[in-house]
Amino acid sequence: MAEQEPESTITESVQPEIPTRRVKRIMKLDKDINKVNAEALVVITHATEFFLQFLAEKSALVALEKKRKTIKLEHLRVAVKRHQPTSDFLLDSLPMPAQPSDQQLLKDRAKSRANKKPVPVGTRKIDAFFQKFT
Repeated sequence: MAEQEPESTITESVQPEIPTRRVKRIMKLDKDINKVNAEALVVITHATEFFLQFLAEKSALVALEKKRKTIKLEHLRVAVKRHQPTSDFLLDSLPMPAQPSDQQLLKDRAKSRANKKPVPVGTRKIDAFFQKFT
């Protein structure tokens, strides 16, 4: 009878989807790290992929709870807050969401800037073109 090889001796190399060069470059930003072992780089890259997948899935669940199709920063913040280990180190790094009043102020400023721009000599505003003459 022919003996089959146990599956534990078969090793498959699965390449990460995130570029390892980029992960290595980010790791080398730390002044304490001089060299990065190839195996350690692959493990850290896979761990990064799993972490990003976890954050994306949790953020997608929050977005679905709020009946949204697009994941926004507020959804990511809620997902991070719900997971305590992630919240401990990541919540302070996330930017604060813009307040609705801030967004309204930005829109108002943009409108006022558009109205204040001088019209070049010999031209008129397009609003005047569409006004009814009586």
